[in-house]
Amino acid sequence: MKINVLDTQGKKVKEITTDLFEEPIRQDIIFKVVEAEKTRQPYKPKQYAGMANSASGSVMHTRHDWKSDRGKGMSRFPKKKMWRRGTQFSWVGAIIPSVRGGRRAHPPHGNIPEHKINKKELVKALLSSLTYVSNLEEIKKKYTSLSEKRIDLKLPLVVEDKVLKLKTKELLQLLRTILGEAYNIAIQKKTTRAGIGKLRGRRHKRNAGLLFVISNEESFKITGIDTIKVNELQVGDLASGGARLVMFTEKAIKELEKLIGGKK
Repeated sequence: MKINVLDTQGKKVKEITTDLFEEPIRQDIIFKVVEAEKTRQPYKPKQYAGMANSASGSVMHTRHDWKSDRGKGMSRFPKKKMWRRGTQFSWVGAIIPSVRGGRRAHPPHGNIPEHKINKKELVKALLSSLTYVSNLEEIKKKYTSLSEKRIDLKLPLVVEDKVLKLKTKELLQLLRTILGEAYNIAIQKKTTRAGIGKLRGRRHKRNAGLLFVISNEESFKITGIDTIKVNELQVGDLASGGARLVMFTEKAIKELEKLIGGKK
């Protein structure tokens, strides 16, 4: 497969040949590996959630201690002291799920157990995901704002290594030239969520934006664009929730060929 390499002005300077983007798209394998790569549950509670008592101290459960709740006709679930007057105490339930401010009952587990994927299946998923992100129709499915627009992009997007040395203003201008109508989705934007999710720790949401894949020797950082090196690249970075808009440097393509070629 021949791929155009773009310069710092967005113009074609040469062509390179690679077989990285020729694997048939297997969404079943891609999504299987994406799920296997997940290591944490995003909705897990904090470790000591519901145990940070606003009142000082908690009731003792020693059977013969005068400060305990024994012999007072009280239920034996955990309590915290609200006030004390000599040997008199005012207690309210705490910690357990059935009381106010207590912990959640049966919350999601914090860490997801590791799932092993066969080596050949992992390579196939990575190659398939590279083809997946080079398909314009699949990208339009993920970025719904592009579904009705006429986008003229020749994918995959590969640029010269000199692009990484551009200043921010110059780089953004280059992206406008290359992406055209798709530029609006390339830069990440944080917006306030509409709905009751604002009350549940999910006040803001952020769009996926552009993913910039660079070689292991290169370095690049810019606000609003995710950057990842070849040795850190996973299937989930490319295809979590659909085909992501991705741009590669020329060196990154060469390193991917060596990496995947060595795993076959």
